[in-house]
Amino acid sequence: MQITRQADYAVRAVAFLARMGSDCRAATSQIADEQKIPPSFLAKIVSQLSVAGLLQTSRGARGGVSLARSPEEITLLEVVEAIDGPIFLNECVCDAGLCSFSDECPIHPIWCKAQANLINQLRETTFAKAIEDKAASED
Repeated sequence: MQITRQADYAVRAVAFLARMGSDCRAATSQIADEQKIPPSFLAKIVSQLSVAGLLQTSRGARGGVSLARSPEEITLLEVVEAIDGPIFLNECVCDAGLCSFSDECPIHPIWCKAQANLINQLRETTFAKAIEDKAASED
């Protein structure tokens, strides 16, 4: 499984804003430049994250993009799902009826457990925690 490039860019943009702090704004051009995200692609991502309630945008000379909530309140899961939708490792995890082998499949419970572990990890990881863990590993 691999998240989309769009979700990766969204995570990078939110992480950039989280490192700046909750009260700071950045121009999309600055985010695009520093995170190496194509500006037109970033505009679409910012729009989706704004609709999801994760970012705020404002126009004008003092405008820009900022976090809608503190980095302690935004999780990796929220950002990925705002862009890619719900995460499923295999279609049988979301609907066992899709697989004609689901009743006797020895792998189905493994897919379900792996998905639950992934979802829990992403849900428990806030941007504040990710930034803190990265800083601690550099010490």
